[in-house]
This record gives sequence, structure tokens and C-alpha cells, in this order.
Amino acid sequence: MARLKVGSRMKSVVCSTEVIVISAPDADVDLRCGGAPMIGPDEQAPDGATLDGSAAGGTALGKRYVNEAGDLEVLCTKAGEGTLAIGDTPLVLKEAKPLPSSD
Repeated sequence: MARLKVGSRMKSVVCSTEVIVISAPDADVDLRCGGAPMIGPDEQAPDGATLDGSAAGGTALGKRYVNEAGDLEVLCTKAGEGTLAIGDTPLVLKEAKPLPSSD
């Protein structure tokens, strides 16, 4: 678990997913992708890390993902096969707010 900072870059150790932290809670966060903890861009991936089949929903380039509380938001900068999650709880795709009608 790590304390995430706005602007931090993280990468998956089991697929090609990379993200930038847009907003983060003021607490340690267990950010995972594909069932494995994410690491900083300069860190070396551990040997033998494999994608968990139950966490292989994939990420989409340019999409924002948030947790249920809404205090963590990440932007996907490189798509991959893993599902983004906090621990075992998957992050959800942030939907665009509808624009007001222009009658």
C-alpha cells in the first residue's frame, strides 16, 4: 500500500496499463491492476507476476476510473488487460456529466 499523490504515475506489473493519479484520498491506497499491486514508473516489476483471470476486464485509453467513495480518480494513459481496483474492489468508469438542454 502506498500514499498516492496527485500527478503520480503508476504502472501495472501484469499488463501494459499505466495511469496518472488525478485525485487521491489522504490515506494509504492499495491500488491494483489485474490483481497485482501497481508500482511507480521507475520501479522494477517482480518476477513471476501474472494476470489474475478474475481481474482481466481491461482498461481503456483516455478514460477516468473512480472508486465508489469518489475520493480516488485515475486517468488511463496506456490501455491494458487488467482491471483497476482498490484491493479487491474494482474501480468504475467515470461517466461524463450530461450537458444541460439548450431549448
